[in-house]
Amino acid sequence: MNRTVVLALLVSAAVTGSVLAWYSARQAREYRRLIAVGDEALAREQASQALEAYSGAVAIQPQSMLAYLKRGDTYRRRGDLAAAVRDLRQAAALDPSSTRVLELLGDVNVQLGRYDRAAEHYARFTTLDDRSPRVLYKLALTRFRHGQVAEAIDPLRQAIGMDDRFSEAHHLLGLCLRARKRNPEAIRAFRRALAVNPAFVVARADLADLYQQLGRHREAIEQLEAIAALEPSRPERLVDVALAYARLGRTEAAITTLGRAAERYPEEPVVYTAIGRVWLESAEQRADRVALSKALEALQTAASRGNASAETRALYGRALFLDGQVDSALRMLREATTARPVEPDAFLWLAAACERFGDIAAAQQALSDYGHLVEERPLDALQAAVADVLRLQLRLRPAGPVPPRASRPAGRLPGR
Repeated sequence: MNRTVVLALLVSAAVTGSVLAWYSARQAREYRRLIAVGDEALAREQASQALEAYSGAVAIQPQSMLAYLKRGDTYRRRGDLAAAVRDLRQAAALDPSSTRVLELLGDVNVQLGRYDRAAEHYARFTTLDDRSPRVLYKLALTRFRHGQVAEAIDPLRQAIGMDDRFSEAHHLLGLCLRARKRNPEAIRAFRRALAVNPAFVVARADLADLYQQLGRHREAIEQLEAIAALEPSRPERLVDVALAYARLGRTEAAITTLGRAAERYPEEPVVYTAIGRVWLESAEQRADRVALSKALEALQTAASRGNASAETRALYGRALFLDGQVDSALRMLREATTARPVEPDAFLWLAAACERFGDIAAAQQALSDYGHLVEERPLDALQAAVADVLRLQLRLRPAGPVPPRASRPAGRLPGR
């Protein structure tokens, strides 16, 4: 081969190399530009433009973990979870050591309700980096939601050990400990969450609930009152306080609290339903017609305002029945038993009202429905409950003739 040919080949190779280097550099610049364009679009919450830019980056560099990561995260933010999982899995395949990819895969699986898979991704993250309280908390939360309560405790203790002011971790630890019947430790965890964040309403509510379960009613009321102060625009918060007083037998304090609620929220049916409940339960406990009259007044107000709840209808039907208004009680109780969510006691009172009215088949059906809702209690116990209701009605109804009914002892249904 003569020198001219060799020289030509060398020149050609140099030119080709220069062209390839120029093209490669241009592709790299274009890739970086598209990533920057996608980031800017995402910052402006323009997900479609961001996806277009990231897709261009993927086309230029299909082996780029970053492009798949960014596109997958954008799909996640937009709610296209299937596409997000696809891209994030590809990113994980390209770089198995990326903790950011593993965290996002966990987050997407949480959104999909796949808590077991989410926990696997968070656990892999912690094997690569065990110094992230945030991800340790996410690992614990997914295990808790998946029913692995015991396995959630250690990650939470690790997270708290690194950040003792992590109020959500203290709260979740309290939930785990409560589920494990370790109540004193659970109380300490809830209280620590509140020490860090006194406005943490969910933690206060869970602490109040635990106090109620343990019979520590005054401490429960303290938490409920604090919640009512933190959320003054929610009438149900004062209602919770009042009903806690009522459970403690402090009817006067309950009514006083509900009176404040009625002044503050004069149009809220939930307040009048609670007033009716407190007076009705007082009437039933003391066979007090004055209390029953007040219950009827409050429940009529609640039932007349728009779409009355199943609870309101059930209570109003109960009060009407005790007042001897059997026809009206039947209508209201039937409405209550067809509304959602179901009020199981409405079926018991409907059985009693049908029994009083003389419709034995309907009474038997209502009692059967009630039995299914209260975990198949023995028939004798159900019939005894109906008999108690009928006796109470006789004590509370106004003087006058007893409505027509079948000729057999009160409360005795077929099969007794």
